[in-house]
Amino acid sequence: MSRLRVVRAFVLLIGFFLLGFVLLAALGALDWLLLTRAAAGARTSLAQGGALTASLLLAVAIVQGMLAFLRAGRLRKEWDAIAVTPDAQPELWALVRAAAEATGEQPPDELYLDTQVNAAVSEASRMLGLLPGRRRMRIGVPLLVGMTVQQLRGVLAHEFGHYANLDTRLGSVIMRGRAAVLHTVDVFGRTSTWFHEAVGMLYVRYAHLYLRTSQAVGREQELAADRTAARHAGRDATASALRALPVLDAAYEHYLTAYAGIGEPVGTLPPRGEVYGGFRRMMEGRSAEDLAELSAGQTPPRPHEYDSHPPIAERVALIEALPADGRTAEPDDARSALTLLREADAVFTALEACTLGPADAAVPRASWDDLVMARAVAEAQEESRPLQVATARALRAESADDRAGRPAGPVADDALPGLEDVLDAVDRGLLWMEIADRIPKPQQASWLTGASARNFVRPSVFNGLAGLVHLRLVRAGQVTPDLAWSGHSPGLALPGEWARHMDEALDAAVADTPDTALLRSLLAGVASEVVR
Repeated sequence: MSRLRVVRAFVLLIGFFLLGFVLLAALGALDWLLLTRAAAGARTSLAQGGALTASLLLAVAIVQGMLAFLRAGRLRKEWDAIAVTPDAQPELWALVRAAAEATGEQPPDELYLDTQVNAAVSEASRMLGLLPGRRRMRIGVPLLVGMTVQQLRGVLAHEFGHYANLDTRLGSVIMRGRAAVLHTVDVFGRTSTWFHEAVGMLYVRYAHLYLRTSQAVGREQELAADRTAARHAGRDATASALRALPVLDAAYEHYLTAYAGIGEPVGTLPPRGEVYGGFRRMMEGRSAEDLAELSAGQTPPRPHEYDSHPPIAERVALIEALPADGRTAEPDDARSALTLLREADAVFTALEACTLGPADAAVPRASWDDLVMARAVAEAQEESRPLQVATARALRAESADDRAGRPAGPVADDALPGLEDVLDAVDRGLLWMEIADRIPKPQQASWLTGASARNFVRPSVFNGLAGLVHLRLVRAGQVTPDLAWSGHSPGLALPGEWARHMDEALDAAVADTPDTALLRSLLAGVASEVVR
């Protein structure tokens, strides 16, 4: 790391704090001139009073900025994480302490578990980070679920590596300074008074200068922390952990959407402890190739203008370019890092308690199977309703009352046609003549006619018919919930004939020349109770 670059950034950091004193001194000098100036009449005195008031307001904003800068290094109460003690989680603490010892650093005083795909060490530093203070480490439980013990060892060593290198004592000060500068600018951004905006503009301009200067320091420190991790956990394990991060992040996002949030449309949550705990089931059920597919084709998030983290691909390449160290994971190190947790179920339950709001905590719970079934029914009803309403209006248009000019109007739930009614209307040639025109479509598609109009609305008709079929099969008890932990997304498992021929039957029913024969043949084997 270029010591000159670090020193330059440190001087700018000191200047960011001293900026407040300079501004206060300038305001004080201006006030002194105003107070010592000979009064030239009431109008001048009034102007002097206004200027002194403005000066006082600006001074208040400057002091608030200085206090915000100083408070940025404080450790705040953790509301969205749970504290774990060495007695409660000795194996995890042992791994953390070993990583700290290997990097020549003090272990954290506090250890918290949260729900993020991340790990971090923070420190309640004093005097711009020159004096160390109480340390706190946060480890995301998704890391424990998705990484091996050896990979997690590399992640932990990386975090302590930010503090461990010979010339990063000052480098870590620079990085804390970046956080403090951004916090200070954010404080000014949350206010809308003119005097805060005036002072904030000066701080923002200075902040841009500091962030540009310190960005290279941050990048070098990240790479130095990677090398520290490789020395402790091994080159291959560190590179593997870095490669695993984007895959794990994509898998976790998929889980939160497809599984943890599956009951949102029906106002239900997964079983207690499974909102986050279910992630381990999905990870256990999927191969490395399946997980990689979740992140394949995703565009990496665009880095922030002043992001100090080099791209992961670049970091992996640099780690792999290091000399081979011959280190391979021992059997215990190849275990899932989740095995380090005692009473993992209790941990997942405690995480729900501190991250779900009061409203979410009061939401009913249901089993995974019940959630999948309820979500499938809700989606089937939502997808089929536009087709049912359009069919009801098309049938109404055939009546004498409608030919007399009665408006279409709303369609009550008890007036929605069933599956057979829709198929009868299709067989009478109403699908593309009457029904399709009544299915809602965006304004930009309203001008389409002929084949273009049919092709645009065909997916909606297909989905509507599929929804009605699913509702029929659910009512007849011929489908089962498929949690799909091992692939794709949760849904309904159809009986054999339906699984093989349903898409073919629906395609025929929504063709330009509709043919419902295959669909009706399949329905003949289903209980005849009408589903609406």
